[in-house]
Amino acid sequence: MKKLEAVEESRAIMTAGKEWGVFKWLMEKRKVRIIADKATAALNDAEDKVKATWSDELKKAYNYLATKDSDSDKGKKGAKAKEDAKSFDPEILAIAQKVLDADEETEIQRLDAEDTFAEGERQMSTSMAREGAGKALATYDLHEKAIRKAEAAARPK
Repeated sequence: MKKLEAVEESRAIMTAGKEWGVFKWLMEKRKVRIIADKATAALNDAEDKVKATWSDELKKAYNYLATKDSDSDKGKKGAKAKEDAKSFDPEILAIAQKVLDADEETEIQRLDAEDTFAEGERQMSTSMAREGAGKALATYDLHEKAIRKAEAAARPK
């Protein structure tokens, strides 16, 4: 995966932000939010482009796994879900599961970083803003790792 300009810009701001005082955070918080949103959008776009190169079978397996937890596992739907799982190549299903797990971990981390920033802003807490910056940096690393897994999944074995 190549480096994305928006992510690198956000990394620089977040790294600097870990050292900012309260007044600097108050002055820059809006700018930080905009830059962080651009970085997230750039990573999501890169992820979508990679997943668009996947085989149809891998796309179907990923979508199946991503939606199966939202389906009820009771009655006919549960039996149908088990039957659907048998229709996928177990190796493809395992690959899709690894990518899905990485995607879910990334999203959980991203939401945690956003919540930390929001709470820091609400409390006017510089330490929470710094913590949020650290979490955002970790989120970028996780998202890039998830994209590399998606890239690896696209390559034929």
